[in-house]
Amino acid sequence: MSQRWIIPDIHGCATTLKVLLENMLKVTKHDELYFLGDYIDRGPDGKGVIDYLMHLQKEEYNVHCLKGNHEDMCVKSFTVDQKKKFFGGKYQEQKDWEAVGAKATLDSFGVKHPREIPQLYIDWMNACVPYIELEEYILVHAGMNFNIADPFEDKRSMMWTRKFKVDFNKSHGKKIIHGHIPVDYSFMTLVIEQNENYDFIALDNGVFVTDKPGLGNLTAFNPDTKQLVAQSNMDM
Repeated sequence: MSQRWIIPDIHGCATTLKVLLENMLKVTKHDELYFLGDYIDRGPDGKGVIDYLMHLQKEEYNVHCLKGNHEDMCVKSFTVDQKKKFFGGKYQEQKDWEAVGAKATLDSFGVKHPREIPQLYIDWMNACVPYIELEEYILVHAGMNFNIADPFEDKRSMMWTRKFKVDFNKSHGKKIIHGHIPVDYSFMTLVIEQNENYDFIALDNGVFVTDKPGLGNLTAFNPDTKQLVAQSNMDM
């Protein structure tokens, strides 16, 4: 029987991702896998995460990938660094990216500058979509801007917003599933168990935050059975 799984921010934790999918979920090619973005930064192996997802796609697993704000920063840093590499120094895009874990990603590629990341990976990040609409939910990395007439037009908010309130008249009557901001595991389970009282499900448990109770897991949510699975960090 096929299953659908939604997996939030992986943040360079390639081993944790593999254990979650292969040992915990035992995914098959009949399953649908939805990833909410932030594959890179903070954790040690952003390249390994993308390599693994590329491998799944090559093997014809049903993999659907959203673009997170960390991919957005990486692509912008790459683009600026390519254009201005002869001038030397760091530009604001790269400084912004470095402030949220870029070094770990650059190290995983064995490079020192964003422009040295192979084009293949930049193209893969750019191919990630801003949102996915399911029958019951809208999947985004961060949230949506319901302060405008059509929130589907604001792609930046889908990657970056930190605060939103769902307007069901603008969301096609659907709730939002997102990552982006780490939330305590107990709160996550509460929202899932009492979802009639909430207009969202936040799935990011801060896999890279291994020193605080209630955080440090990579989660997977089944929107059909409402099952939540958590794999503790195996990378850090």
